[in-house]
Amino acid sequence: MARLLYRLGFGAHRRRLVVVLLWLLVLGGTAFGAVTLAGPTSGSFSIPGQESTTALDKISDEFGTGGGATARVVVRAPDGRQVTSPENAAKLAGLVRELSELPGVTSASNPLDPRAPTVNAGQDVAYSTVTYEAQVGDVTEEQRTALFDATREVTGLTVEATGEATQAPPHVGGPAEVIGVVIALLVLAVTYGSLVLAGMNLLTAAVGVGIGALGVTIATGFMDLQSTTPILAAMLGLAVGIDYALFIINRYRHELRRGRDVGDAIGTAVGTAGSAVVTAGLTVVIALAGLAVVGIPFLTQMGVAAALTIVVAVLVAVTLVPAVLGYLGRRVLPRKERDVRAVDASDAEPHERGFFRGWIGAVTRNRVAALLLAVLGLGAIAVPVLSMETTLVAAPPAESSQARAERLLADGFGEGFNGPLVVLFEGDDAAATASASVATIQGAGDIALVTPPTPNADGTAAMLTVIPESGPATQATEQLVTDLRERLAGVDGATTYVTGATAVSVDVAVALDEAMPVYLALVVGLALVLLVLVFRSILVPLVGVLGFLLTIGASLGATVAVFQWGWLADAVNLDGTGPLLSLTPILMVGILFGLAMDYQIFLVSRMHEAHHHGKPPLAAIDTGFRQAAPVVVAAALIMFSVFAGFVPAGEGPMKSIAFALAIGILFDAFVVRMVLVPAALALLGEKAWWLPKWLRRLPTLDVEGAALEADREELVGATR
Repeated sequence: MARLLYRLGFGAHRRRLVVVLLWLLVLGGTAFGAVTLAGPTSGSFSIPGQESTTALDKISDEFGTGGGATARVVVRAPDGRQVTSPENAAKLAGLVRELSELPGVTSASNPLDPRAPTVNAGQDVAYSTVTYEAQVGDVTEEQRTALFDATREVTGLTVEATGEATQAPPHVGGPAEVIGVVIALLVLAVTYGSLVLAGMNLLTAAVGVGIGALGVTIATGFMDLQSTTPILAAMLGLAVGIDYALFIINRYRHELRRGRDVGDAIGTAVGTAGSAVVTAGLTVVIALAGLAVVGIPFLTQMGVAAALTIVVAVLVAVTLVPAVLGYLGRRVLPRKERDVRAVDASDAEPHERGFFRGWIGAVTRNRVAALLLAVLGLGAIAVPVLSMETTLVAAPPAESSQARAERLLADGFGEGFNGPLVVLFEGDDAAATASASVATIQGAGDIALVTPPTPNADGTAAMLTVIPESGPATQATEQLVTDLRERLAGVDGATTYVTGATAVSVDVAVALDEAMPVYLALVVGLALVLLVLVFRSILVPLVGVLGFLLTIGASLGATVAVFQWGWLADAVNLDGTGPLLSLTPILMVGILFGLAMDYQIFLVSRMHEAHHHGKPPLAAIDTGFRQAAPVVVAAALIMFSVFAGFVPAGEGPMKSIAFALAIGILFDAFVVRMVLVPAALALLGEKAWWLPKWLRRLPTLDVEGAALEADREELVGATR
């Protein structure tokens, strides 16, 4: 692989104009495709084949309840007044007329319609259901603005709006995200000592993430993708794109200092650091594409979309980056070093090496204490995981109109009104069976109301609504879903289904819990095989994977403490506490595992290279750490900045996921890879590089480029 990548990098240098133009052409083509072919994204989570999802499809077929997106406009009268008073009834009628005339609205129900009133028992809260022609996710910003403007024009009544039609799709590119990119640029500038080189690094990464994210946007025109899919792809693509280019550029500068000419230095950088980039990228792709084993379509789409973006980032790193480096030549070095043709690599960057020499010296000298401190510290941070709660029922921002509307509905109709459950009966005498089952349903407890059954046109199906006493994102309501299914399992004369947003959440949680062990076994197993091929060792990959498990525990624990318990909530601009999104743990495993193995490969491969060249274990750890740690630190700070940029202004599920990834990067890079791993390798000594005889026949992945040194003259001659 190192030889192949050497030729690829050298070829990109020689034909740099063609390479740059081709990438710009691909970027322009995907941008044009995104503008002309993009479609809407979905904001809902569901699993085909699960009871709740099957029931929703059947209800749509049997009762014709499909249609456009809806919103609830909630009205409350002042204290001591009623919405049914003549004065307020007139205001309410005027509001309904205005709502029905809003752009894109097909109908707006009258809360005071005697045939279907929607007024609470105290008659101080009512709501109108506003139905749009557009489907969920297709309601425009102008239509949402018009709806909120209409709620503000009613005097004497409190009016708020909520519902699927009021939810704007998540976006990328806000001020906080830009700040994260600016911080990444500053880290690069400090690392390189050059703002121009830092900008070049950022631009090449932007090309990769642009193509990847725009490609996902094109896919929305042909398939139903979840709204967070493009954001996840962009976030990951930008982070790894910057890091992968950083590793190759840093190695290129290193080779120039050793006296190589520009073409040879580029080829060597791509053959060595590029080999590590390809291997690291492959681990990320394995982890993300492995989400397909969970069997949840929207999760598979998110993983595959992000994995394809990573593939683009790797291709950019090993082709576009060397092409641009060919234009920059020796200008990537500080001005005072450009005319120096040969510098001993051990003397390069002494100011950085001094700090990292002290760091690794302290870790290896005090390896037992360092190892225990790292393990106990991460273990303590992981403790909150024991009380982690998850849900798919996301709460709106605390100060939004949606949150105020849901609070009005909860106060007027009960906490469970915002999370109703629907029970569907199918059979020849479904309506009678449903009526006979009401008492059984009420016996489940935690139920505020059970509505009379509603039959379909031919009487082969009936459904009723169950209003829980507890809120939609509570353990009590989730338990109610399980209790109802158990109670209705033995009903004679009909097939029963329990559905609703809470039921969907329960089904997704069960599916994720069942899939997690299989996913971990597959991803960790494949990655272990890959790392064994890279390091020719059993214990080094095991140390890396065990360290990753500590990273996952600590990052999930910190996320629970902040988003569920409310610790440091102001620091992340948190609107309110609550359960984590059900997808957070498995997404964290998939994403962080790949990134953690990136750092493992970049850091330990230099140690392995030094050991391969004859250095004893402690000296190899010291040499490899001093060579790779500065770049790993810069890479981790960049990745942290990119992920953290999605936290302050993050929307919906992306806020907690971005926080978990950002804090996970810090734990993994600065505690696991820079303390725990070198301390463990120092304790193991020569045993760390032991490989059983029966495994020595496995092929070798030469990520350090050892073959390049042996065949340098042949390679240089072949590429001339």
